[in-house]
Amino acid sequence: MEDDILTIEEVASYLRVSERTVYDWAQKGEIPSGKIGTVWRFKKSDIEKWVNERLSSSTKSSSDIVVQIKNILSPERIVFMNHQTKHDSLVQLAQNLATAPQVKDAKELEVEILKREELMSTSIGRGLAIPHVRLSSVTDLVMSVGISKCDIIDFQPIDETPVRVMFMIGAAFNQHSYYLKTLSHLSTKLREPDLYRKLLDAQSPMEAYNLLIQ
Repeated sequence: MEDDILTIEEVASYLRVSERTVYDWAQKGEIPSGKIGTVWRFKKSDIEKWVNERLSSSTKSSSDIVVQIKNILSPERIVFMNHQTKHDSLVQLAQNLATAPQVKDAKELEVEILKREELMSTSIGRGLAIPHVRLSSVTDLVMSVGISKCDIIDFQPIDETPVRVMFMIGAAFNQHSYYLKTLSHLSTKLREPDLYRKLLDAQSPMEAYNLLIQ
């Protein structure tokens, strides 16, 4: 049946990988799965879709991928915030990102963003953070930007500079290369002189948007 529920052993046999590999993928959220009690379970239809997507996407190397901000961001997904804690800032930005049609489960996005931040701070220094997740409920890579009017005091920045600008990315499971390429592109772009300060000084979402797509 299309919606058969599979065990780790059955998924490992189907994919011809070790049970440990499937367990690691499930733990990291890299394969569609869920827990019943303490045991991982998988829907056969989700696994088949996941395999097909990975096989079709693997034909395109990461060097072929071109990241364009205008394809993953729109002015309405740039928000001005006024929270001092990363929890409140992340929640507001996740709620904004969830308005994108690519996001099908707003609550899952919020939960997973917060869970990811608990594992390790997504601050990259210079007042910037890039919280990010890949989820089966996201159909295509999409981004929101949060510009804070005050310092976010508990982001544990690597250089002691309080976070003021956040770039939140949600991507589909099968977009590993595009996902990594986007993170790299943003990290490079955000090294541009004065961009951070110009974003803080922006008076409207459209002004910030134009800065980012230049």
